[in-house]
Amino acid sequence: MERMIEMTPAAQRHFRKLVEQQGIADLGIRLRAVRPGTPAGDCELGFCEPSDLAGDEWEVECAGFSLFVEASSVPWLDGAEIDFDSSPTGGQLSIRAPALRGSPPGDGASLVERVRYVLEAEIAPGLAMHGGRVSLVEVTADGVVVLQFGGGCHGCGMVDVTLRNGVERTLRERIPEVSAVRDATDHATGHKPYYSRSPVPPKTMP
Repeated sequence: MERMIEMTPAAQRHFRKLVEQQGIADLGIRLRAVRPGTPAGDCELGFCEPSDLAGDEWEVECAGFSLFVEASSVPWLDGAEIDFDSSPTGGQLSIRAPALRGSPPGDGASLVERVRYVLEAEIAPGLAMHGGRVSLVEVTADGVVVLQFGGGCHGCGMVDVTLRNGVERTLRERIPEVSAVRDATDHATGHKPYYSRSPVPPKTMP
């Protein structure tokens, strides 16, 4: 069978050692793509026993073990290379997968595609640092982008500042067709906001 993934000898030695340390017969390594086709695309590795496999995985036979690639991840990991760079402190594993994160939308891409790409490539990573996330609800006919916030942004006292000074500014700079950005989130239902909203002070009599 043709190997769509190349694993260097150094990486094979690294994984073989890890597998042998577990002391489990027929133990393999399973690889899958996480959030493929987006700028946040990544790979996830883990041990797997025969009973853990679905049966449709792509098997790559290595020296002393097998690497199993989940079927749905195969198109995204085609041409990937796994390497291990040893060092006195232990070493660094690297996975280079050219197709994993897709490519920026071309000139003919729709407004929705371009908005979604900017959200995932430039905005989502910054929000994730504070435990927040954002998703696209819709783009209206007049270029209004409607968003839904979650995680640490849901109910956050600074979400309005984030929306205007961060999200909206970035989207309008990158995509001239965006006329405005709206927040469709019910922030009153947020459970773990990054910044708590201050209660509204009671009105006082004149």
